[in-house]
This record gives sequence, C-alpha cells and structure tokens, in this order.
Amino acid sequence: MTVRYVRVKPVVNLFAPAVRAYGNIAVVGTIELPEKSPPTDPAQVNIPLDFTDPHEARRRAPGDLGTAVALAFEQSPGPTLVTAVRVDEEDPDWQAALDVVAGLDVQLVVLANTPLDATTGHVEAPEGALVTLAKHVASVSETGAEGKQRMGVAMLPKDSSDPTPVTGTLAHERMVYIAHRSDQDAAAAVAGTIAGHQPHISLLLKPVNITSPPFTQAQIGDLNGPETFESGPAGRGVNWLTSPSIIPGGGVYMGEGYTGNPGTTKYIDAMRTIDDLNFRLNAQLIRTIGNVRISRSGLRALIARLEAILAPEVQNDVLNGFEVFVPLLTLLDRDPATLTAAEAEQIHDAEVRRMVQVMVAIHYAGAMHRLSLTMKFD
Repeated sequence: MTVRYVRVKPVVNLFAPAVRAYGNIAVVGTIELPEKSPPTDPAQVNIPLDFTDPHEARRRAPGDLGTAVALAFEQSPGPTLVTAVRVDEEDPDWQAALDVVAGLDVQLVVLANTPLDATTGHVEAPEGALVTLAKHVASVSETGAEGKQRMGVAMLPKDSSDPTPVTGTLAHERMVYIAHRSDQDAAAAVAGTIAGHQPHISLLLKPVNITSPPFTQAQIGDLNGPETFESGPAGRGVNWLTSPSIIPGGGVYMGEGYTGNPGTTKYIDAMRTIDDLNFRLNAQLIRTIGNVRISRSGLRALIARLEAILAPEVQNDVLNGFEVFVPLLTLLDRDPATLTAAEAEQIHDAEVRRMVQVMVAIHYAGAMHRLSLTMKFD
C-alpha cells in the first residue's frame, strides 16, 4: 500500500432547504347540481381537489367553484396548482371548509363568486362568509403551522366604488380587495394574477384576464382617496381594475397593489415577501437546532447561514440591505475578565437555557408606484 501521511475520504452530505411555493390557491365554493338531484352527500363536501387544468375544473366542479378555478388558471402568468373545496349548496359551512384549507400548502384563499355585501361582510353571529375568510387568513398565518402563511382575496359588488365596507375585522393586511365592473369572478381572477408573480413583484399595473369596463376618475378617487406626490399613494384598502389608455393594445390591469389595511403592511408584495423570507430563513436555520454550539464560532456559523439567504436577495435587487445582530456574540467576543457580573450571567443563562436571540433588520427595495416628471421649456 502506498504511504500516505494524510488520508482524506470525501463524503457528500449536501443539504437542500425546503422550498415554499408562492402561488398555490385554494378556492372554496358551491357547484351547480342537476335539477331533481338528491340532497348533497355530506361525504362530498370539504374534500380538497387539486386541479392543474381549467377544463377539468369546470367538468368536475360545475358552477361557481369550477368557474373560479378556471378563471384563476386563465391569468398569464397564472398559478400552477389550484385546490377546490366544495361547500353545501343549500347551507354552506364556510368555517368547516376553511378549517380544511388551513392544512393545505396554499398562499392565497378565495371564496368563489362571493362579493362583499351586507350578508358576507357582517360580523354578528353567524358571521358573514368574508369575515370568516379574514379571520382564517389572520389566525392561520399568525398561529398556524410553519409555512402556512397566506392571504385572502375578495371583491366588492359589481360597479361599487365604495371602500367603506372594508372595516373592522375585514380591514386586515392579509386581505386583498378588488373593485370591478365585471360579471365574472374578479376575486378569482386577481388571485390568479397574484399567484403568477414572485412574491417581491409589485402587483401595480399587472394584467388581469377579465372583462371589466374602467371606472371613472371620480370613482377611482373614491376608492383610493386624495393623494399628492409629497404624501405618496393614499389607499383605502381596496384596489381597482383599470384600463390605461397609454398602454398600447388596451387590456385590464391592477390599478394598485394595496393590502386590506394600508395603515400596516401597505402593499401585497411586501406582505408576500415577508412570508417568503420567513419560511426560507426557518428552512435554512432548522439544521442549526441541536447542532450549532453557543460559542463564538457557533454563532458566527449561524450568522453565515442567515447571510446565505439574504445576500442573494440584495444582489437580485429585492433587498437594499440587511443587518444581523446577535447580542450574545458581542459578549463572547470580549475578554471574559472585562465582563460585569450581569453580562457573565447573560452568557450563563443562554448556555443553560440553550436559547439565543438573533435580530435581523431587512431593508426592502419596494417598486416605484408614482413618478413626478417636471418638464421645463426654455
């Protein structure tokens, strides 16, 4: 045997973090039963059906449910997977259906052909369908399983330019509302449009494959509220469909990209990016649990894992920058003889409790939504 003073045996053990989809949709709704058909079989409701083909959705779920699924698929770009959940036609139990949806890997939820009116939006018991949806996306995103964060999409009644119904429970940053003048399911169409774009892409002026005559400027003013260049986009929690004459070829586009609560996370893309980064950071860091030591080298390895996710986002112009701060590392970097009793106790507590605090500040590079151009002729 050849003499080798150092023998190296490479072992490949690559780790691929879990990947989160960003455009899966769940649609909850009713189907049309043939005349003189027997009552709905309870075994047929609240059963998730995955679709990748709009024609199959119309065939297997005729009526509001299949039409909404198909309309979501007709967007360009659109979703790759839509899950349909049927509710009873006579007495729809929206809560039971959404309880099923809570366990699905979806990022957008729609109630088929359900405009925000006095019935769907009321908050008294039994609460309206869209109030139930708003509570669902909020609770699952905040307290549900990891990776289940989601947003709901709903529409105002046809021709309505009144944003005032979006209030209370309905005015949530995880809801998206659309004003339209269409006979089609605008919520399903907009959900398909959102699903087709990566999380950080602004939804402003993205095409929506739907027939909807434009609103007047006065109606858009009612929906959006007054704004100036100094104040920036206003927003009252409701988007609208528009057809700008300066876009060649015409078409229907998203008039804005607001969430249902512009006072918090104002834009859809910001909310979706938060969810996406949250999942990817967790997926990357899960390998540190039980393995990385609470030491100087261990915490630096932890920071490197975070940077491996965030640095490419800076290069791709999704983020302007980020900062990672581990308070315990600043103590470990110091000479132990210079530590106060309280600081030494902090290190001891972290080692005993096996818990480390990490703070990450992310500077999101939002897309431009307004442009002021001054032309001076001499």
